[in-house]
Amino acid sequence: MSTVIEQAVQARLVASAPQMESVPATLHYDPRDPFAVRIDFPGPATLEGTDVSWAFSRELLAEGVHEPAGLGDVRVRPYGYDRTVLEFHAPEGMAMVHIRTGELRRFLDRVQELVPAGCEHLYLGLDEDLAELLRDAT
Repeated sequence: MSTVIEQAVQARLVASAPQMESVPATLHYDPRDPFAVRIDFPGPATLEGTDVSWAFSRELLAEGVHEPAGLGDVRVRPYGYDRTVLEFHAPEGMAMVHIRTGELRRFLDRVQELVPAGCEHLYLGLDEDLAELLRDAT
C-alpha cells in the first residue's frame, strides 16, 4: 500500500479588491506519481462552485519557494519574508494565491522523506505497467 501525503493549508486569494480572501486548500502528494504534486480547492472557494485541482511539478514547487519558477500554466515565486505566490493560468483567466512558505516547506520535507528528490524514477512502477500492457495485449 502506498502512503499518500495530504496537508491542509490556508491560501489567500489575491483579487482586485484590496482585501485578500482566505480559502482552504489541500496539498497532495502520491508516490505513484512521484514527480507531481497537486493542490485542491473545494467548490465554495472557486468561481464556478466546483472542486478544482491543479497538478504540477514537485520540482517547480521546491524551486519556487526560493526563486521565481515556471513559465507555463503554473508559476511559483517567493513573496516577502514568509509567503509564496502560486499563479494558475487557464483560458478562463488567472488565479493567484499566497501560501505561507513554512507550510509549503513542511509539505516538501514530508515529501522528501517519503520519496527523496532524484529517486522519483524508482517509484514509477514501470515493470508493473509493462506487465499490464503485455497482459492486455494477449
